[in-house]
Amino acid sequence: MQTPVTILNGFLGAGKTTLLQSLLVQARTLPQVRLGVIVNEMSTLDVDGAVLDTSEVISRRDPRFAAIPAGSISGPRGLAAFAAAVEKVTAGGATHILIETSGSTHPWPLLEAIRTHAALRLHGFLSVVDTLVLAQDHDLGRAILPAASQALATGQRGIANLLAEQIMFASRILLSKMDKVSPETLRAVAQAVHPINPFADVMGMQWGNVRLADVLALPPYDHARVAMLGAELMDWDRQHGTRSMASAGDYRIDSLVIEDPRPFHPQRLWDVYTHSLGTGIHRSKGFFWLPTRDRLQLLWNQTAGSIGLEIVNYWKIALLEDDSLNLLPEERAEMRSRLRGLSPDFGDRRCRLTVIGNRDEIGAFATALRACFCTPGEVAAWKAGEAFDDPWPTATATLG
Repeated sequence: MQTPVTILNGFLGAGKTTLLQSLLVQARTLPQVRLGVIVNEMSTLDVDGAVLDTSEVISRRDPRFAAIPAGSISGPRGLAAFAAAVEKVTAGGATHILIETSGSTHPWPLLEAIRTHAALRLHGFLSVVDTLVLAQDHDLGRAILPAASQALATGQRGIANLLAEQIMFASRILLSKMDKVSPETLRAVAQAVHPINPFADVMGMQWGNVRLADVLALPPYDHARVAMLGAELMDWDRQHGTRSMASAGDYRIDSLVIEDPRPFHPQRLWDVYTHSLGTGIHRSKGFFWLPTRDRLQLLWNQTAGSIGLEIVNYWKIALLEDDSLNLLPEERAEMRSRLRGLSPDFGDRRCRLTVIGNRDEIGAFATALRACFCTPGEVAAWKAGEAFDDPWPTATATLG
């Protein structure tokens, strides 16, 4: 018996994880549905898996969860890991599998892997398209096909080609972040996207508001419809000696990870966001803390020119330091054991971010971010309870 599969594909920061969370929450009301989840991240830092962990919709320790970090699921290593991930989640009792791909993933190799897998049957291929990014950076989506054609004419495949091809293979196109644009802009983007794949439904989406019942009811994927396109792309790769369908490097996309136990200085971080965030920085995400909010584990979530800040948890050391919580001695002992060996000042607090973008630009942006870490003098000021300039919103907000 084959397990049905739905792919959540789309470019970096389009809203795939938000959609995945929404579908998992809805599954709680359907006892007959046991969703398996496979999450793929380009970076070695498994931020999406950690976000799902803290959201309590599914745990990384769940037998129906598998993560494939550090590369595209469509590459040779990713496809090998995919086979093991499928075995894990199906053995865990999944009745339907959701696959969230990394933003740099080309659909075709994964589609072929599912088509030839005896235990799987693909139903939905949902392409999540960032309406705001298309409106701001791609002339409402109208520039995608001309830019893709121009790249092919010069013997290259760029970001526009990846965007176009992610749409071409879709069985349903979801225009995310529709709440951030006007109805007229949403309509214009939909009209530009539809001719790229006239066989797929185009729907607006905000905060992952797609009905799980509709996703589960999608018909089997029409592999025959895309077979010629897949063959043409493979021929193009062979003729040009590239691995564009498997490697983000052929799109000049790279990633790096920034890790440090120190907090970011709030004002310097604000200045970097407002002055140093170039158009080549497609995505940065991860966890961080500020000396002005040292109890809170914050999520940094940047896509193009927008940054969302969310509170995802409390640091364990902050809970241990808070006498008002009236923790039991056993609870305090357990927390101390988890913090053993860590910095006596910072404890489990630390900044861990991944930056993804054009390989010629991410280095400079990462250098600017590293300069935001508090100096020893500023750390001493924080420990002494001194004030810091903090222009960031005091409530959860999205900027941009």
